[in-house]
Order: sequence, then C-alpha cells, then structure tokens
Amino acid sequence: MKRLNRTCSIALIISVMSVVFCALPAIAAQPQHKNIILATTTSTQDSGLLDVLLPVFEKSTGYFVKTIAVGSGQAMAMGQKGEADVLLVHSPDAEKKFMAEGYGVNRRLVMHNDFIIVGPKNDPAGIKGSRSSIEAFRKIASTSAVFMSRGDNSGTDAKEKSIWKAAGINPEGQKWYQQTGLGMGQTLSVAAEKKTYTLADRGTYLALKKNLGLDILVEGDAVLLNIYHVIEVNPAKWPKVNSAGAKAFSDFMVGRQTQDIIRKFGVEKYGSPLFFPDAGKKEDALGK
Repeated sequence: MKRLNRTCSIALIISVMSVVFCALPAIAAQPQHKNIILATTTSTQDSGLLDVLLPVFEKSTGYFVKTIAVGSGQAMAMGQKGEADVLLVHSPDAEKKFMAEGYGVNRRLVMHNDFIIVGPKNDPAGIKGSRSSIEAFRKIASTSAVFMSRGDNSGTDAKEKSIWKAAGINPEGQKWYQQTGLGMGQTLSVAAEKKTYTLADRGTYLALKKNLGLDILVEGDAVLLNIYHVIEVNPAKWPKVNSAGAKAFSDFMVGRQTQDIIRKFGVEKYGSPLFFPDAGKKEDALGK
C-alpha cells in the first residue's frame, strides 16, 4: 500500500511539474513590467488620437500605459529625471538637445501636422490673408490685439516664441500678450471665451472647433510645420525605466498598422486627417 501511495505521489509531482513547464513559455511571453509611463504633449491627448491608439497597443502587447499629457518641455523634463519611460513630443530643437545630453535613445519620426493662427471672426488685427505667420504676428503687435499664449514651455509655446523672435518683437510684459500656462485644449477654450488670437496645432483645433467660434486666419506657412517624434528614455542613465516597454511602444508608433490608423484618424469626422504618418521618411522632406 505504501508503495502504491509513493508511486501515486511521484506521478502527481511529475504531472504538476509538466503543467508548470508547459506554462513557462506563456509566462515568459508576458511583459515582466506591465506598466509604461508615457509623457506626451497635450495635443495627442486633446485631439483624441491616443484614445484610439492606446487600446490597440495595450491589447496587442499586454502593456498598460499611464499617460501624462503636458507640454513637450515638461515631458522631456520628466525624461531627464527618469520619471517617464517613453516620450511622444513635438519640439525638435529641444529634442535634439535632449538627445545630445544623453537622456534619450532611438528618436524616431512618427507623424506631422501643422500649426495655425486662429482668432475671432471679426479679426481686429486684420491678419487674414497675411503672407506669413511673421507678418501676422507683427500686425497683432502693432494693433495691440490680445494674443493668448500657452506659456507652458510646450512645443507649441516654443514655436510661438520663435515666430515672435523672427518678427523682431518681444511681447513679454505687454498688456495685450496674455499667458494661460495651460495645455492646448484649455488655451483654445480661453481664447474662445475672450475672443483673442492664439497659435494652435490643427489637430486639437479641429477636434474642438464646434465649441470654439474661432476661425483659421493664417495657415500654410512653411515655418508652421509641426513634427512629432517618439523617444525612449535612456536606461543607461535611469536603469529603473521600463526600457522593454518603451521600445515596444516606440516600435508600435512607427509600425504599419499604427501609421495606417494615424493616416485615417479624423477623416470621417472632420473631412481631413488630423495628423499625417511619417515613419521611415526623411524629416527635411516633410511639408514639401
């Protein structure tokens, strides 16, 4: 009887071990650290693009994404402190500095849209039809028409400040120049409420247009190109970052399926895409 019990026990152990070993490949296939922190610009959130993309990514990879939508400058500041795993941003000059200082790896082109200057229908500064954004900004300054700036160190804020600089104007401290310190969607809402001008990315504007009462007054200027990159935070500087998850997200953003989703996003609802996919392209060829 004892012999029989021992034989049954051995058989049971072998059976359990077989189940465990069979399960190992499935266990190994799952991400070891399932959570990813994505620091991104508010435009990807406010436009609704991430609401479409993230469920696809999470379902296909098993990762869960915690999104922190801030200005590009703040997103990169998080990356510099190791507080994010991966970035999706649109401030090329600041991104190049971020990479040069060793905070990021594998910066990849994802998509673009463009910036536009929007304002009230009565256009008090008369900027509609301006040949360039620089000319429009000069008209706004010369008429002291109120301009609403994000003032949040975002990619949009950086672009706006570069236009003022190119126009030879320092608007800081002027009564007509107001700063919200908020994201794109909220800044557009403030501009709409106060009937002022502002610089916006087209995607966020189109997503909120029906509630704004603001018109596109200047567009198509080459300097208004708005380019997005995905950047993995450097694990050599911050060993605790989820580098595997960051790479998985980066690969996903430049993958064919995602690029196709980006290409179609907004077409049915707005009649035109909110972003244009660019993975694999040369950046200096964009907008031409």
